[in-house]
Amino acid sequence: MVELAGRARPGDYDVVVVGSGPGGLQTAYWLRRLGVDHAVISADEAPGGMFRVWPIFGRLLSWSKPDAPYPTTSREYEWHDHNSLVADEPRLRAFVPQAMDRRYAVPTREEMVAGHAAFADRAGIAIRYGCRWEATRREPDGRLVLETTGGEYRCRAVVFAIGVTEPWRSPIPGIDTVPHYAETRDAASYRGRRVFVIGKRNSGFELADGLLPWARQLIVASPSPVRAEVLARSTVRVRYFQPLEDARVGGGTLALDAAIESIERVGERFRIRAQGTTQPGEILFEVDDVIAATGFRAPLLDLPALGVVTVAQGRIPALTPFFESTSVPGIFFAGNATQGASGLRRDGVVSTSAAVQGFRYNARIVAKELAERLGRPRRRGRVDPGKLPSLLGEALARSPELWAQKGYLAHAVSLDGRVEGVVPLEHFVDAPGEADGVAVTVELDRDGGIFPSVYVRRQRRLRIERLDPHPLHAFDGEPYQRRLAQLLGAV
Repeated sequence: MVELAGRARPGDYDVVVVGSGPGGLQTAYWLRRLGVDHAVISADEAPGGMFRVWPIFGRLLSWSKPDAPYPTTSREYEWHDHNSLVADEPRLRAFVPQAMDRRYAVPTREEMVAGHAAFADRAGIAIRYGCRWEATRREPDGRLVLETTGGEYRCRAVVFAIGVTEPWRSPIPGIDTVPHYAETRDAASYRGRRVFVIGKRNSGFELADGLLPWARQLIVASPSPVRAEVLARSTVRVRYFQPLEDARVGGGTLALDAAIESIERVGERFRIRAQGTTQPGEILFEVDDVIAATGFRAPLLDLPALGVVTVAQGRIPALTPFFESTSVPGIFFAGNATQGASGLRRDGVVSTSAAVQGFRYNARIVAKELAERLGRPRRRGRVDPGKLPSLLGEALARSPELWAQKGYLAHAVSLDGRVEGVVPLEHFVDAPGEADGVAVTVELDRDGGIFPSVYVRRQRRLRIERLDPHPLHAFDGEPYQRRLAQLLGAV
């Protein structure tokens, strides 16, 4: 491994990373481990990214257990710590739980920032702070140039770890007259007021949960119903269920399935017109406050003009399985913008790339792909083909990547025993020209059931088999190894 100084002054680099949030830190760590010449620049004055500002009421949804069945320095501990960044060196693991006061299993944003700052410091990640990216262009020689407040950076590839942090409002007449989630006041200032929250996703219910002790009444509305049976198995349930319970027992909160048609200011109050969706009909509200919890978009600046295609109403870049722009080669993304790579979405289940728990593993995929393109091929290990069932069973039972990114990341091996390691499942499935191989992943069904799946590719044909679930998730046991051996023997 080549140790680099992580220089950040303007000039020529193989790769430039933009951003010092968890996505940028994680990517920079892996680039350094792989010996890739790079610089890291950030408009912020310190690491932490969006967690320096949000969540608005200060406590996250994702959890970390300071004590767990595995040592904090082990890879298995990553199952129990969804907020720390990951590393090969045990000394660089589990920094967020070390910062937590243990009053809750979910950290505050200050604890989150402290953990990530400790990672940046102890991993020796050199970052040029106070350096804002302002414009982008492509030179005739194909290199990308970033124009910044600190000078120009030329590179062969850019990794934008800029988050999905720019407030976005849905196109509702009058919505520009009300504050966005990002502009929410102190919770106590809503005391005794009737508050209407537009949006029933994470940020909407975060507001409802935080305002429940203060507001006289809360109304949370969006067209689609909340699927409580899915939320019950999700880490976000801690925010959703208290407002939902209040709504269902008649405590004053209303969680409505309604499409907002207009927002009108009437004196000191707001009038909202809506149409019910699950129960059709016009609904009229008069409230003291309205908050638009309608989401965010990635601050792409001039990248769309450069050709970067977007999805989700223009809010997120459209990405390949390796988190590269589908339309502009050399432009990659890290952090929660990596949700722009959709994956297979079997049973409608999406990746966890919007959260640290998932995108920390995406960063290694990006770094490895860049290293290979820049002439640093991966060292692929080999295993006796007869030991493949044991290797794959161990990956199913023990790999944090597969458990964090269910149905999105897979452990792949060629049938002659060459270990590919963790790869995007979509790439394995959609690469018929690759060598014959097998990939295993952990998946969810629509009811939240967890089970292993096996994908076997031979002679450009793909066979998919879901194995039985196990009450203890012991997917490395003898029955699973026997079935893996049968599947591999069949090809």
